[in-house]
Amino acid sequence: MKHTPELASRMAKTLDYEEMLGCMRCGFCLPTCPTYIRSKDESASPRGRIAIMKGVVDGLIEPDDGVEKTLNECLGCLACEPACPAGVRYSVLLEDARAAITAHKRATGQMDVRERVIRKVVFDGLFLNKSKMQTATSFLRFYQQSGAQTLTRKLRILDWFPDQLQKMEAILPAVPARTERVRRPDRVRATGTTTARVAFFSGCLMDTMFYETNANTIKLLQAAGCDIVIPESQQCCGALHGHAGEQPGAVVLAKRNIEAFESLDVDFVITNAGGCGAFLLGYDHLLHDDPAWKDRAERFTAKIKDFAQVLIEVGFLDRVTLTLPDQLITYQDSCHLRNVQKGALAPRVLLQAIRGTTFVEQQHADHCCGSAGVYNLLQPRIANDILEMKMGHVRDTAAQTIVTSNPGCHLQMQLGIQEHGTPSMRAVHLADLLAEAMDPR
Repeated sequence: MKHTPELASRMAKTLDYEEMLGCMRCGFCLPTCPTYIRSKDESASPRGRIAIMKGVVDGLIEPDDGVEKTLNECLGCLACEPACPAGVRYSVLLEDARAAITAHKRATGQMDVRERVIRKVVFDGLFLNKSKMQTATSFLRFYQQSGAQTLTRKLRILDWFPDQLQKMEAILPAVPARTERVRRPDRVRATGTTTARVAFFSGCLMDTMFYETNANTIKLLQAAGCDIVIPESQQCCGALHGHAGEQPGAVVLAKRNIEAFESLDVDFVITNAGGCGAFLLGYDHLLHDDPAWKDRAERFTAKIKDFAQVLIEVGFLDRVTLTLPDQLITYQDSCHLRNVQKGALAPRVLLQAIRGTTFVEQQHADHCCGSAGVYNLLQPRIANDILEMKMGHVRDTAAQTIVTSNPGCHLQMQLGIQEHGTPSMRAVHLADLLAEAMDPR
């Protein structure tokens, strides 16, 4: 990226200077940051990255490729935010800085053709259009079910692709038929006495590749006494756009989702993916400069809750008995569920209620697994180093079942089992395990 005064000016207009001044450089964030723990490099820490952003805005640091690389190597796990005694909103600074860099590169023609095409296809094509996302996953189902996947592996065609893509292809879940997805009603009645009326945020990847997890989440909410509304017009949450510097696309999706849910008379808007829930909670910041949407965004975010928290609040454990065969279970926190939604306790309460199992707390369960959206594809070397450390802690628990609360974490832990685990291990989403325990097959 070529240094120009325009980029420094753009970052100065975009970033909240008072927020940067809030960083006291106390170092409380250092032991929470996976990239700093790995490298012991100050520039790979939250306070180091804030200092770099401020240096660019102050004209002391040239905003070159090194600055962009440093910001892109941040996982965005946000473990630094709960640790910060000054309450600095690092997530806001990081996403705004990435947005400024992306907008500058696009405006000045510094974004190469390959990156422009990829961003156009992924962000403008797939994730900005729900029907295209569904079509893409239908092609993936055809690849899995038609024999093409078997032939591709037999002919070693995947050898032509990057190693990390080969690994991820091997652990992708089986995509359900599109007819199964479209048959789902948009309103589902509670089982027994109604305890709450909720809307379900089904997401994009969660409602295609992880459709069974969504179905199980709905079943759990029903059993807990929730009447459920699933608005058809809802879209992708916009997290991938926001984390990749594509804020205009994230704003479009935020407005569509607010419109889809705001007229519903519900107590909560439920999510079952930690990353989605955290980004939905950030709509108030995303739209805080838009007078027409600011209040609407705040009303929307006030209703966002993770499904595990709602299950606890409405008395799910008083209505349902959970039982599984004898096994050791450990839990890997979703960074955004823990650090943004403050949802670390509810999953553990639910897991400890399952009869026949023993819950074992994993050392550093609150540390990122290295997934971070598509980080494990864009920064595979760092992500794999972090995953290897994570799997060491998992093996220390001797657990057979690793429970997660986010699709990216789920895939990353499956990759960890494939690379560093044992044959007896499995990774499973919390909703799927609870449904299995509630209704043994």
